Amino acid sequence: MLKLHGFAVSNYYNMVKLALLEKGLPFEEVTFYGGQAPQALEVSPRGKVPVLQTEHGFLSETSVILDYIEQTQGGKALLPADPFGQAKVRELLKEIELYIELPARTCYAESFFGMSVEPLIKEKARADLLAGFATLKRNGRFAPYVAGEQLTLADLMFCFSVDLACAVGKKVLNIDFLEDFPQAKTLLELMGDNPHMARILADKTAAMPAFMEMIRSGKR
Repeated sequence: MLKLHGFAVSNYYNMVKLALLEKGLPFEEVTFYGGQAPQALEVSPRGKVPVLQTEHGFLSETSVILDYIEQTQGGKALLPADPFGQAKVRELLKEIELYIELPARTCYAESFFGMSVEPLIKEKARADLLAGFATLKRNGRFAPYVAGEQLTLADLMFCFSVDLACAVGKKVLNIDFLEDFPQAKTLLELMGDNPHMARILADKTAAMPAFMEMIRSGKR
């Protein structure tokens, strides 16, 4: 059985978890916070989550894990059948990660953990996020999903990145990134209605106290 290592507060962990649930695959969840301790680095070379444990060994990096699951497991297809369609999904996934998720992440400390972020970092995040959302407007199809009519891997990155970026915009940058982007707002609502999201959000809520205690104590 596949084992998903990580913790339920992590958005990247939840991307993989939703893929496994959508495909109807059996899997075991293993709590793992990553870090730089030797035992953690044996599982994840960079000490990050999530990690997928397979019969052949461990895999890191969310996009790699998602591709591996798609190539090796049955269940609902989360990529189109044709090579160009697959490439477009991966393109959208990477654009959302690089130009929305990662810039927003630079402000997570102030948005969610009561810490301060330097003004220059916030200015860069604002510029990068505006460019990132403009890229998504140009390249996303939203028919109603990011890449077209079917749920794909790009939607997993979308729903667990855009929501956090919007929170950063409202809490830290004083901007609503979806004000003139109704297609994205509608898709966030559609993804929120996905029956598997209730389990993911419940697990996240249950895991949050332990995660916040770990942050406060500085343990990792």
